[in-house]
Amino acid sequence: MGFVYVAGVDEVGRGCLAGPVVAAAVVLDPDRYIPRISDSKTVTALERERLYARITQEAVCWAVVGVDPDEIDRINIHQAGLRAMQRAVLACAPLPDMVLVDGGKAFRVPELPMAQRCVIHGDARCTAIAAASIVAKVTRDRAMLELHAHDPRYGFDRHKGYATRDHLDAVARHGYSGAHRRTFRPPTLFDRI
Repeated sequence: MGFVYVAGVDEVGRGCLAGPVVAAAVVLDPDRYIPRISDSKTVTALERERLYARITQEAVCWAVVGVDPDEIDRINIHQAGLRAMQRAVLACAPLPDMVLVDGGKAFRVPELPMAQRCVIHGDARCTAIAAASIVAKVTRDRAMLELHAHDPRYGFDRHKGYATRDHLDAVARHGYSGAHRRTFRPPTLFDRI
């Protein structure tokens, strides 16, 4: 049985100390090839922005969903990532009839009414998943820039919420902000606070 609408799904921001976890679902149009789509981690920020514009204009459908730090703290980062992916898939119109998810068995998205398949290293092996990784990454990076504009003390514009030395130093100086995940603390943070 063939599938008409195949969505790639990926999430970003899982390992961050601050900001949302963001997932995207993208159904690419097979008649509108977009060159140079690849894993968001392998493309420059400028190229990601260019690809984001092409993907969101030319895809059959796409959706992006973020789960904020409060919800992450309530349900844990793994469940928050799954919930973001589920919401992104269900927000697509038309709904896909097959979902390709980046990751192993642990990333099987719950409560989807359509077939799904996990693809290990999917963001490097599947164009639709790579497109989703780009849409999710650009969306999350933009959200982190907005957080930085509201509170520049933490340097979200530079590290996007990841636990860099600068970020950990800022947390040691200023404490957590409303954008921080209270339940995710890298071991090095305990040494600094």
